[in-house]
Amino acid sequence: MPTPDNTRWVILAGGQASRMGGNDKGLIPLASRTLIEHVIDRLKPQTSAISINANRNKERYSHFGFVFGDNIQDYPGPLGGMHAALHQYPDSEWIGFVPCDCPQLPVDLVARMSRACNADTDIAVAHDGEHIQPVVTLLNRRILPKLEQFLAAGDRKIILLYRQCNMVTVDFSDQPDAFINLNTPEELEQFGQAL
Repeated sequence: MPTPDNTRWVILAGGQASRMGGNDKGLIPLASRTLIEHVIDRLKPQTSAISINANRNKERYSHFGFVFGDNIQDYPGPLGGMHAALHQYPDSEWIGFVPCDCPQLPVDLVARMSRACNADTDIAVAHDGEHIQPVVTLLNRRILPKLEQFLAAGDRKIILLYRQCNMVTVDFSDQPDAFINLNTPEELEQFGQAL
């Protein structure tokens, strides 16, 4: 069973950020710090096992922790980062993921996600009360063969893979603003003004 002590967490920063004008989202400044620093600040009190999945600017990301890239070319999206992490950490049964553009993640994310899993759980996914947050997830490595088959078929839609697995949702309806993600310069500016 997953616990905060036996789970590994990966910040996904490997995308193309096309809606952010192609700028590397994790390195974009928000309130004098980069977005990924805000995410690390949220995760660090919860777990010491944090690494970063990035496909660009690896040297800059390495200032914040261990960095590894996708094994699959052409930016397959969050699933590419999940696939890479399962290969990077073959001894980790449970690996959690968060996006690099969610600066207000719950302060009890790791504990709550871990508690939601049972022996049959393949994937635990955060739910904000209205929608699932498919990139905020804790998964069991047993899904790797299914994930590889899914990617080999050219599929990229994360929720389609989840539907093939034993998925549980984790209720964070008490913290709906924790999953605000910043995809565009306008969203970033608006969020920064509210800080």
